[in-house]
Amino acid sequence: MPQTIALVDDDRNILTSVSMALEAEGWKVRTYSDGEEALAGIMDTPPDLAVLDIKMPRMDGLELLKRLRKETEMPVIFLTSKDTEIDEVLGLRTGADDYIRKPFSQRLLIERIRTLLRRRKTSDTSEREEGDEVIRHGSMVLDQQRHLCIWQGKQVNLTVTEFLLILALAKRPGMVKTRDQLIDAAYGEHIYVDDRTIDSHIKRLRKKFRVVDDSFSQIDTLYGVGYRYSAE
Repeated sequence: MPQTIALVDDDRNILTSVSMALEAEGWKVRTYSDGEEALAGIMDTPPDLAVLDIKMPRMDGLELLKRLRKETEMPVIFLTSKDTEIDEVLGLRTGADDYIRKPFSQRLLIERIRTLLRRRKTSDTSEREEGDEVIRHGSMVLDQQRHLCIWQGKQVNLTVTEFLLILALAKRPGMVKTRDQLIDAAYGEHIYVDDRTIDSHIKRLRKKFRVVDDSFSQIDTLYGVGYRYSAE
């Protein structure tokens, strides 16, 4: 069955042109012109991925994502038209997997969508591939087959991007991963994102771990270099 994309934007031209481009790639597309309409539709029939505009009437994209994240960890891409970076940072902290600035290339959006869907399919597959072992380091358990993260016996709910980042760090505890290496681990070698995107994801990772353990401090920052996971 074709995968379904929810496209949410108050610009009818974007809804029409982008939905046509996505359907040409073989995806089903459901369109919504405001946040409240989208929230009801997405919760009623969850898609495989959502593309959300930030500035919308009735409910903006940031509020919509906050509400969605209470129920789902599906991949989300933000569209932002503002010149400042504040929306991008807030979006990533809220739980978006990626963002694209308007005006944007439809081909770039398609590649970002394809990357996130491919990663989610890999994470959700029921067949364990060779080398896909459960990783255990002290209080940390990462099950790649089930896309499951456990800290001190409690589940930490992570997006696909967040899971891939902590997986990349925890596979080699004590070893420093540069931002470029983490970008490759989370997005692949052919997708460009800037360093601030990784920094925002790491901040959100720490926040999520501290929800279950307020003393969590295993992700170290090496300023000017990158990050590392410190074994207990």
